[in-house]
Amino acid sequence: MMKNAVTCRDVVVVRGDREVLHGLGFGLAVGSVTGLLGPSGCGKTTLIRAIVGLQAKVTGAVEVLGLPAGSPKLRGRIGYVTQEPSVYGDLTVRENLRFFAAVLGISSDHVDRVIDAVDLRSHADDRVDRLSGGQQSRASLAAALLGDPELLVLDEPTVGLDPVLRRDLWELFHRLADAGSTLLVSSHVMDEAVRCDRLLLMREGELLADDTPDGLLESVGTSDIEQAFLTLIDRKAGAR
Repeated sequence: MMKNAVTCRDVVVVRGDREVLHGLGFGLAVGSVTGLLGPSGCGKTTLIRAIVGLQAKVTGAVEVLGLPAGSPKLRGRIGYVTQEPSVYGDLTVRENLRFFAAVLGISSDHVDRVIDAVDLRSHADDRVDRLSGGQQSRASLAAALLGDPELLVLDEPTVGLDPVLRRDLWELFHRLADAGSTLLVSSHVMDEAVRCDRLLLMREGELLADDTPDGLLESVGTSDIEQAFLTLIDRKAGAR
């Protein structure tokens, strides 16, 4: 059985004449929820794009579900939610999902299930461009859930959501992981770190930590994730 859904080794990404990822290496265990945390602009989205096979000028190795990232055979096995809504504004939620189900070649029976999973039943027949930003984000998530992807990569999925919806989505993420999916969830909100099985803390294109929340707190000697992150930054600066 595959141990890691994603394995990265010495991953470097260059954009223009600037190196934006500096030799990253880590693995995402099958059936886990990993948080990718760090400030805006630290390279989280670039790393995500490398994993889903959309990033140019990647060196090193990125293996996804036993195949090189971007392999055609991975189509349909990965769900990817970008920061911007990835559904059509002039269609209803249900019309969007039926369209994507047809593209993926899966039964439309999945549509109602994913609508319920993201709590959009009362807005299923509303046009997406008439929904709130948070509802549009959930519609994009519903599209990514079609077909029960083995790997679900979510770029800032809880931005703009109220606390109740954020809690409900994290509960959904863990249910998906318990059912065997692997999730990578990026965020710049440190209080979401405690909801993850494992954490990747990034800053300026580097990994500062790859650990469980409890392991990170113990290694740094603090009870607060944000303080742990700041301590790691100070240690890194002091080592230079």
